[in-house]
Amino acid sequence: MTLPHRRHILVMGVSGSGKSTLASALAARLGSAFIEGDDLHPAENIAKMRAGHPLDDQDRAPWLTRCARALAAEPAGVLACSALRRRYRDRLRQTLPDLTVLHVALPEPILARRLADRRGHFMPPSLLLSQLASLEPPEASEGHQLDGTLPADQLLAAALVALG
Repeated sequence: MTLPHRRHILVMGVSGSGKSTLASALAARLGSAFIEGDDLHPAENIAKMRAGHPLDDQDRAPWLTRCARALAAEPAGVLACSALRRRYRDRLRQTLPDLTVLHVALPEPILARRLADRRGHFMPPSLLLSQLASLEPPEASEGHQLDGTLPADQLLAAALVALG
């Protein structure tokens, strides 16, 4: 399946939302590259988050540039990246004007449970509230909101419908 008018896709959401799982499945389904935004964080960002400190805009700036460049290097790709604020998505759009945004949304109790159960990730559960406080969900004109409580196959189907 190809969506020629949807070359570059951002799957966004707070930590634990399932954005990486969806982005990976979506990329595989579309025959596109999958880019994991977490892999593009500078070591300083990872150390800061691992220590329980939220990133600020200055921390995020080089990371967002890396994410945009990595996605732009692909003819078609799906990026998993928190991109919590509109200005972060706008920064990605400076490099990728064709960017389509999918937001995986879940209630805080489910997110908290997922983060508590997750092992081996640098993002501690203690940062969830700061992420939720920063979150500016995309408006309808900017992107599509998806119900992250859906089973993975249904979430993928919903993403494909949203992409049209």
